[in-house]
Amino acid sequence: MKILAGLGLLVLAEDAALEERLQKELDALRADAHFPGAVLGVAKADGSSFAVATGLSDREKGTAMTTDLLLLQGSIGKTYVAAVALQLVHEGKLDLEAKVAKLLAGEPWLERLPNGSDITVRMLMNHTSGLVRYEFQEAFTRDLSAHPEKSWVPAELLAYVLDSPPPFPAGTKWEYSDTNYIVLGLVVEKVTGAKLADEIARRLLRPLELARTVPSDRRRIPGLSQGYAGAGNPFGGVDAMLRDGEMAINPQFEWAGGGYASTAEDLARWMRSLHAGKVVDASLLEEARQGVPAPMLGRGVRYGLGVIVWETPLGLAYGHSGFFPGYCAEAYWFPELDAALALEINSSDFAKMSGSPRGMLLRLAQAARG
Repeated sequence: MKILAGLGLLVLAEDAALEERLQKELDALRADAHFPGAVLGVAKADGSSFAVATGLSDREKGTAMTTDLLLLQGSIGKTYVAAVALQLVHEGKLDLEAKVAKLLAGEPWLERLPNGSDITVRMLMNHTSGLVRYEFQEAFTRDLSAHPEKSWVPAELLAYVLDSPPPFPAGTKWEYSDTNYIVLGLVVEKVTGAKLADEIARRLLRPLELARTVPSDRRRIPGLSQGYAGAGNPFGGVDAMLRDGEMAINPQFEWAGGGYASTAEDLARWMRSLHAGKVVDASLLEEARQGVPAPMLGRGVRYGLGVIVWETPLGLAYGHSGFFPGYCAEAYWFPELDAALALEINSSDFAKMSGSPRGMLLRLAQAARG
């Protein structure tokens, strides 16, 4: 593969063999890691992109995985919410140090929110607020499974953690929690006066022509691959998440904590656009990448403002990981390649997988470098 050196970057050049090499590596990865199917998307410095697929989208039907299928992104959806929030900061409509108690004054649950009087927008975005996760509360998973048709409003989600003792004072430690982004989504809606999904579409998806990125706000999502959650799945209690095209649970609950499905190519294009400076002001993007230690995510990993900062053998990478029952995803921009790679897998049965999804993405990135 030809490598172009410039400004300290190794840029992936046009290479007819690159797609073939990555296809071969993805096929080998599936055999080694034991997942049903996956799609890898690549977005390069010259603006071009492509995807390769491997394995099956539906084991029972024997249907092949294809590059045009949608898969749930899980928490990678936080990157859209964070990008909108940072745009609002740049526009002078939001302050990272603003107190949530002031921004959401009048909400009836606010006084019962753990650390509610001390939490800032920055703390929500980098998970240092001390808000515990609502989505893994036993009462929530039980209610979610018992009422698969239910559409959840944010206040109902927050109710599962109200009056809970915070694990630490606001701003003093780090602990990942979707609850942070549920509150952040409410802040964005309060500031803009618009629905969060509408702002994401208006500001991000339509301008970047990400037509195959859609909100996962209903049980039927056209073009969605089957996903496998494994035995003992507390979210719906099933392995195969789709039955006759309908999800076992309503993914709408995820909202600002994730909330999107896409093709892997669209996801790679999004991550490349974000970190190439096409979405967020350069100074704010740099600030977003100044992460705090996030040991829960692995050694040498930090978490910024909706950005996971990952030290790799290829240098620092910036992006996010995602999980939703039946699906997992990794999407990162590698500055040394000046390319973004997005891996979407139709399984969250980690007990059966060999290796971590992030490690799998690194293997593919190393193969892309050649």
